[in-house]
Amino acid sequence: MSTDHKLTASHWGVGLAVTDGKTLTAIHPHPDDPDPSPINDNITGSLNGAARILRPAVRKSWLERGPGAGPVARGRDDFVEVAWEEVLKLIAAEIKRVRRDHGNEAIYAGSYGWSSAGRFHHAQSQLKRFLNTQGGFVRSEGNYSYNAALGLMPFIVGPFRDQVAKATRWSVIANHSDLVVMFGGMAERNTQVSDGGVARHRMRGNLQACAEAGVKFVSISPLRTDAAQGLKAEWLAPNPGSDTALMLGLAHTLLSEGLHDEAFLARYCVGFDRVAAYLMGNEDAQPKDAHWAAQHTGVSAERIVGLAREMAASRTMISVAAGVQRTDFGEQPMWMAVTLAAMLGQIGLPGGGYTVGYGVNANIGNIERPFRWAAMGQGTNPVTEFIPVAMVSEMLLNPGGSYTYLGQTRRFPDVKLVWWAGGNPFHHHQDLNRLHAAFQRPQTVIVNDINWTATARHADIVLPVAAAQERTDFGAGKSDNALVPMQQVVPPAGEARVEYDIYAELAALLGTAEAFTEGRSAQDWVQKLWDDTRAAGATAGVALPEWDRFIAGEVVVVPDPSPSQVFLAEFRADPETNPLPTPSGKIELFSDVIAGFALPDCKGHASWFPPRDLGGAHTAAHPLYLLSGQPKTRLHSQLDNGAYSLSQKIAGREPVLIHPDDAAARGIKDGDVVELFNARGRCLAGARVTEDIAQGCVFLWTGAWYDPDFDAPQARDRHGNPNVLTHDLRTSSLTQSPAAHSARVELVRFAGIPPEVQSHKPPRFRSDPRPDRPKKSAQVTDVRHTDERAKS
Repeated sequence: MSTDHKLTASHWGVGLAVTDGKTLTAIHPHPDDPDPSPINDNITGSLNGAARILRPAVRKSWLERGPGAGPVARGRDDFVEVAWEEVLKLIAAEIKRVRRDHGNEAIYAGSYGWSSAGRFHHAQSQLKRFLNTQGGFVRSEGNYSYNAALGLMPFIVGPFRDQVAKATRWSVIANHSDLVVMFGGMAERNTQVSDGGVARHRMRGNLQACAEAGVKFVSISPLRTDAAQGLKAEWLAPNPGSDTALMLGLAHTLLSEGLHDEAFLARYCVGFDRVAAYLMGNEDAQPKDAHWAAQHTGVSAERIVGLAREMAASRTMISVAAGVQRTDFGEQPMWMAVTLAAMLGQIGLPGGGYTVGYGVNANIGNIERPFRWAAMGQGTNPVTEFIPVAMVSEMLLNPGGSYTYLGQTRRFPDVKLVWWAGGNPFHHHQDLNRLHAAFQRPQTVIVNDINWTATARHADIVLPVAAAQERTDFGAGKSDNALVPMQQVVPPAGEARVEYDIYAELAALLGTAEAFTEGRSAQDWVQKLWDDTRAAGATAGVALPEWDRFIAGEVVVVPDPSPSQVFLAEFRADPETNPLPTPSGKIELFSDVIAGFALPDCKGHASWFPPRDLGGAHTAAHPLYLLSGQPKTRLHSQLDNGAYSLSQKIAGREPVLIHPDDAAARGIKDGDVVELFNARGRCLAGARVTEDIAQGCVFLWTGAWYDPDFDAPQARDRHGNPNVLTHDLRTSSLTQSPAAHSARVELVRFAGIPPEVQSHKPPRFRSDPRPDRPKKSAQVTDVRHTDERAKS
């Protein structure tokens, strides 16, 4: 059998794609990557799997009754496969109808997610460009990963994305730090991935260099493995959601023992007097001392006092993981981390200060790009309406309802048409039973996807699109210093098409072809973006090869622009010449602007608010804290039906980590199928009994494709998706961010024969219900679906 090898790139790294001439057979690690991710092992099985979408499909009831006609059964209805010509005419007609009857404010482009690693074939950008040529759309603002930081940090220090790009490098920490205190740990599994791609995985080596240099690590997380074993980190396991209380206890110790840096606070900060009054209890008669913090956190007062003294006596880097902010009142631990670092007086010094987001991806603190890569413009959106990214359910369930956001009072639009591309809300959103109900409300839902995910199953019109290995592009991570040629490796499966070509044909039907394409083919656009990137490189003093030589060659590595950067070093050196982009030009430990909003859930300084699921009968009925985080086997939910992802499941379900004592109390053994439940929902998972999880907590990885059994209680998920259990409340009314890590559950051994997982299979297909159409087979079975893939 002949084979062919070509470079390919994904968010989790560069690989060598192997084919038999027409089919993708393997993705091998790139030899230059010192720590390649095994997530690449998912690609082949997922792209060739039974869940692959092979043809355009329309939900049977929508095709039969028309847009918005009830009863709506998205997520459980059958589908009818149709020809491309017909489906594009259906979409064009629906766009015209919605614009005519309701206006462009009734169109929501719910495109959110990691999409493709290629610069041109970026699902969100292309859909938004197309819709902008049709009069615009309602958009979302922010992201699920660190939305609270995006909203809060500009008031306190400055734009969060700048803080991430300018984070102190790990090489500096190795040379200058004595102590790294990690709130939320530093999970290596997260550092396999990075936005747009990563050519060389550096994190493990850089952390190991810190450990070998004698840097001490303290990991504050209920999960022991949130710190790499090689770091030999001290493990403190506080109650989930209590990080702010722990930081307040540390800060009180610094203040009461005179260990804080008064000179730094006076010169570089504003508002510490208000913080000090809160710490000492002047506002509420409750000093936030170590004994108070111990009651909320479960960490002993003695250890809190001791850690505060160690931090003051050391060059200390404070790290806050992105997951820490995805809790009730998630703005508070970030604001308090800045406050704690300011009290230590080490912000702007090599190896000191703070960073929010270390470990959120492969590149933060490790590498940056020296100039911006080119991207296809999205054009101008005439619609100014938007929603915070995590308020999808509220928008669909409460059109016209009001909410507050960054001090504004806003109203939800009345959305009739949803078009989703490049993401999977039935993975990243919370309270999936509520989201399922919300998805019944629009008149039409369109989804572009590779596989039959739950989002595709909740669509009315499903468009099969080409995967990254099925088209030509070039990879360039948003924070990486490498450019990767990505030749097409294999043709698209079945009738899947490149998304650009879909939009170009739709634009022609709607009379806007020139505005969308500018007369260029997909290949023309790829080469233009490369030429624009070459020009930007030349301006930055970096010479890049011409397209033909690049696409046929190897990975191109460009210089690291700032290998020894220290966050806020310039500000510390001269705060008058280099002021921060805050109202005062300084670090705002108390914000007059936020205080002026008069919000009940976000004061003018960092404060303690107890998690919402604590207290009362709810706690007694659901005694376990539920933790959920990025899995090591995939990026979020992408390619969940691939070999590496499947290899770590238990009885075909996602594993849930449970402490031996909690397991024994419930008669659960390692490998048992268990049921997790609370008032919001329930799901099945596979028990993994381990002392790596703190007692009283369970940890269920995110990303198992949502697989509701509508005949079971609470439409029980068969597969192990934690977001059937998480609440859909926001962190606060300041940023309206997701708070998925504040949930409590009970867990029991599942009695009886567990139901088979269905999410990696295609849905049921039916013949066309319209009377003027020829009848075909009443149902396309899984076997027929797979056989037809082989023929393609």
